[in-house]
Amino acid sequence: MLALVVQTLSVTAPVFAMLFIGVVLKRLGWIDTGFINTASALVFKGTMPTLLFLSIVQADLGSALQPSLIVYFVLANIASFVLAWVWALWRCPVADRGVYVQGAFRGNNGIVGLALASSLYGDYGLSLGGGLAGVVIFIYNTLSVVVLAIYSPGSSASVRSVCISILRNPLIIGVASAIPFAYWQVELPLWLLTSAGYFAQLTLPLALICIGGTLSLSALHESSGTAISSSLMKMVWLPFLATLGAWVWGFRGAELGILFLYFASPTAAASFVMARAVGSNHQLAATIIVITTLSAAVTINAGLLVLSRLGWI
Repeated sequence: MLALVVQTLSVTAPVFAMLFIGVVLKRLGWIDTGFINTASALVFKGTMPTLLFLSIVQADLGSALQPSLIVYFVLANIASFVLAWVWALWRCPVADRGVYVQGAFRGNNGIVGLALASSLYGDYGLSLGGGLAGVVIFIYNTLSVVVLAIYSPGSSASVRSVCISILRNPLIIGVASAIPFAYWQVELPLWLLTSAGYFAQLTLPLALICIGGTLSLSALHESSGTAISSSLMKMVWLPFLATLGAWVWGFRGAELGILFLYFASPTAAASFVMARAVGSNHQLAATIIVITTLSAAVTINAGLLVLSRLGWI
């Protein structure tokens, strides 16, 4: 058990450290609001679409790809999105519902989930986790665009406006443009992949620094109730229901363990970037990311312990 705790901390601690660096840099005056606005726009329009493109193009989607597992994973994520939205209708102010829902269902699968799956299950966890991450990228971004477009300030929430938001979203474009390359296994020049990799590696540090720079005690206090509610959905209730559903579906062992790790991952930094890009409550998004990242070491390890004791994994 101690080894699992240490491994989880080794994955989540660097994320929290970058958030803290953002707080310190803002306090020292080394970054300001102008920098945060520019860097957030760069991440949203450039580095993150590139990262998503490379994730799909370079993923070994044919290795350990299980149709039944993928079908359940997709359905569970859609169901989580719907449940979070229904709960937000009762629990959350109208203006914050988009951010609340995104924070409650969008996990950091590409960083936390994949790293833990690889650590616990080796190459099998890496290949299976990589396949799941590639599949869920499009779902996460599409559903996030929909709910943010509906509740973002000034949105008409018409079907046409939502469709336009989806088609124009840089993250969706990055994913969609990668699909033909992945499907037909088009080999890109090594120099291009290397350069794109350098650019894509800016994504997580920049996003986390911007999140840290946005945080303030007043913002944390104002959004604490809503953020805690969304965080509980993300780290406790939805992983519990989705993992239980996976067990009922028939998954056991490594497959169930990997599904749990993906369902239980903290909220992705991309939720802050997207919320800021559409003018939604990005401070609430930042608070949710901080709370879920801090709680991951407890909730993920507790979940793994329970599943092990039950003999399910």
